[in-house]
Amino acid sequence: MSIRSQAGPARPARSAPTVDTGRATRCTEAVRDIAEDFSVLAEALMHSAYGAAAPTTELLQHAVALDALAQEAIGALVVRQRSQGEPLGELARMLERTEDRLRKKYDPQTVDHALATRLRPRRAAPDDHASAELPDSRNLLRQPRQRLACALTLLWTGSGISQRELADHMNVHPSYVSRMLSGQRDLSWQYVKIISETCGGNPALMKPLWEVAARVRPPAAEPTRYLRTYLQALRYAAGSPSDETVLASAQHTINATELRLALNGPGIPVWPVVAQLTAALQGLPDTARPLWRQAHASVETSTIPAEAFG
Repeated sequence: MSIRSQAGPARPARSAPTVDTGRATRCTEAVRDIAEDFSVLAEALMHSAYGAAAPTTELLQHAVALDALAQEAIGALVVRQRSQGEPLGELARMLERTEDRLRKKYDPQTVDHALATRLRPRRAAPDDHASAELPDSRNLLRQPRQRLACALTLLWTGSGISQRELADHMNVHPSYVSRMLSGQRDLSWQYVKIISETCGGNPALMKPLWEVAARVRPPAAEPTRYLRTYLQALRYAAGSPSDETVLASAQHTINATELRLALNGPGIPVWPVVAQLTAALQGLPDTARPLWRQAHASVETSTIPAEAFG
């Protein structure tokens, strides 16, 4: 008579992951920061790789930093998955590890601490690169102060007002006005407002350009409208190009509908569309990114259904 081994006590089923909305949100924000940091480190690697006889140790240092950043991103994504109450099976297969290994390696408290204390890389200024020789005039023209200067110059030249008349309104010497309109001098908001009003322009259109140039924190109210106004101001500073010209400048990486929504709404487009549009309008995507993130966050926390934004 065959003897069957007695079955041991049944193992309790693993409980479903605990949902932690706050932690999931923190992980999402961390992944966004890490995505931005990737561009900084990748730019540094590219600069070294194209430099004159960059030592292998320098190139490896950049590669190691990118690898460490990737590990931070993986940890944040694993904890995000758990905090959303979702299983780790698919992530485990992608990472070629077991679910238990992921739980042990990426403990939520440990990852929380690592993300809260991580040091973000700083984008090097042009003077920091030993191999940087002559500045690129196109990049200089894309700087926020130059975009503001271009917009004000267009406004002034279209007004028919002489530079001396404008200087009288501002109670300054005409040469000082010339330096402000050429971007050689920083402008106060008071001067920007006087130039706008004297030349028949709209100060509200100029304000986002000035705030970005002056590194003033954008207002918390209506961030989506603020982003649109900034993009509209960039378009004005670029000479108010037609839709066809803008799309051609963006190398048709965006379409007419995306252009219209970005400038006029409703809602906001995805970041690649804003980045391509900003570059096509002769701006720097890095200056538009904080405005887009603030607008995007406001949409995420809105109680309006997502379908309303298209």
